[in-house]
Formats: sequence, structure tokens, C-alpha cells
Amino acid sequence: MRFLRSVRWLMLALVVILVSSSSLAGLQIVVSIAPPALPVYVQPDCPEPGLMWTPGYWANGPEGFFWVPGAWVPAPFHGALWTPPYWGWDHGRYFFHEGYWGRHVGYYGGVNYGFGYGGLGFAGGEWRGGVFAYNTAVMHVGFHGGVTFVDRERVDRGFVERDSHVAFSGGPGGIHHEPAAQERLAEHDQHTGRTSFQTQHENTARSDKGSYAAHNGGHPQNLAVNKPLGGESHPAAAAHNAPAAHNAPASHNAPVHNAPAAHNAPATHPVPAAHNAQAPHNAPAHNAPASHPAPAAHNAPPQHNAPASHPDKDPKHK
Repeated sequence: MRFLRSVRWLMLALVVILVSSSSLAGLQIVVSIAPPALPVYVQPDCPEPGLMWTPGYWANGPEGFFWVPGAWVPAPFHGALWTPPYWGWDHGRYFFHEGYWGRHVGYYGGVNYGFGYGGLGFAGGEWRGGVFAYNTAVMHVGFHGGVTFVDRERVDRGFVERDSHVAFSGGPGGIHHEPAAQERLAEHDQHTGRTSFQTQHENTARSDKGSYAAHNGGHPQNLAVNKPLGGESHPAAAAHNAPAAHNAPASHNAPVHNAPAAHNAPATHPVPAAHNAQAPHNAPAHNAPASHPAPAAHNAPPQHNAPASHPDKDPKHK
């Protein structure tokens, strides 16, 4: 009996540790070991205007950490920007903080996901009226007729640790970055959690043994998906204290021109009514662009499924 009681208490403790309330997703995962390093890959070309890039990331499942491929996603409402999820260290444990949609890009631990997500804000594009403009200094586009601009300086300003592939914030060996003023703006916004299609996308990776680090040694094969995820509309989130330009400063001096011709890709994906916005996960160019003018590659960019060399756009997952 005493043994059974001990087992029950242990199970209860595990539930409390592994699943606790979170401000965004309702659940928060807590583990005792750090996630693997972020893999380097190429970001697939954006197949059509209005899609936002959501970088790949390590999530945790039945067999430990598994990789969720980067993907283009229709923004759930006009003006929406994606703040990536991240792992944060605290007192010997690693907590998973869910990603979310909002008017501003918030804090994601300084992790360099690449393709515009260098650790501080998002440099892959910005909303200009009802249209999302792509910064091709770090984003890969392959459609006709969209709005693009080139602002490499903005990309460089967004790096916290340019060459780092570390996937967590804080603690031994982690990224050490305190929230900046521009990241705190997002704290006052109304946030919208990931779409049902994003949740389905993660669940698909969760059920694939090949996506687990325990099976791939931290080098998953499916790093990014070419076909955009489905789109759904949500009420526009309010930006309480945030000047419209704060979260996606538009490079006022950056020339705007029509997006380059279709590199490959135009996938026929209905553009969601809600002004799909997509900003490449690409931030710091974790993985990097393929022969595009300077797209960076930290993690996820076109190189997403092509762990290949990053161009010298945004080093690191660029």
C-alpha cells in the first residue's frame, strides 16, 4: 500500500511538473534536459503573397524532443505577426513557452531561428497598409506581383547571438538576453494562439518517429515543408500601446519593388481572407537562403529541407 501511494504521488508530481497553466496555450511543458541545437536548413520560397514564415522548433513528446518543420502560414488576421515559441531555463528545468500571433513580435528568448528571427524582433517583413511586404535580404519569395524591399541593416540589428544555434534561453550554455523595450510592447497586446492548422502540423511531427532526436541524433530530415498550411480567420488582435510601426518597422528608405519572379514554388494555396501575413521564420537566417540575394538562414529558411549551406546572408540558421 505504501508503495502504491508513493507511485500515485510520483505520478501526480510528474503531472504538475510536466503540465502547468500557461498564459497562452493553457499547457506548459517542463523538462530537465536542454533541447538539441537548431539544425541548419534552407527556407522554401514563399509561394504566394500574404503568407507568414513560422520557423521550425524543437517540441517535446512521448520520446523526448521532436522537430516541428518550419512552414508558411496564412496570418489569422490583418496585421498579424508571429512570435516563435522557445525553451527557457529556470532553476534547473527547461520550460516551453508557446508561440502566438499579435500586432507586435514579442520576446522569444533571443534564440536565433533565422530568416528574420535573429533573436530580437522580426526583420523579414512588415505590414504596409493591407499588404505584407517581404524583406528579401533574408526572406525567399517565388511569386509574381507581391511587394518586397531590401534592408540588410535591419536584419543585422536583429541578432542577439548571430552565430548561435542554441535552442534555449538562460542557464548554462543558453542564450542570455533580457526583454528589450520593443519586445515588451507585445506584452500589452491581445494575443492569439497558434491556428488549428499549426496545431495539426505539430501533432503530425509528434507522431513521426523520424522527427525525434532520439531517432535522428538531432538531425531531422524533414526540416521545412514547401506547401503552406491551411488558413483560418480570427478577430483582429488589439495593440494597446503599440505604435503601428513599432513591430515591424518599415524600412522607410528601403526601395519597394515587385517581388521577384516565381523562383519555384507557387503552390496553389488559397490566400486566407484575413490578410495572411507571413513573415519568414527566417530571422537571423538560421539557415539560409539558397541563391537568393542575401537571405539569411538560421533555421528554417528555404534551406528548411535541404540542410544545406547557408548563404552568407544571415549567418546562423540563416
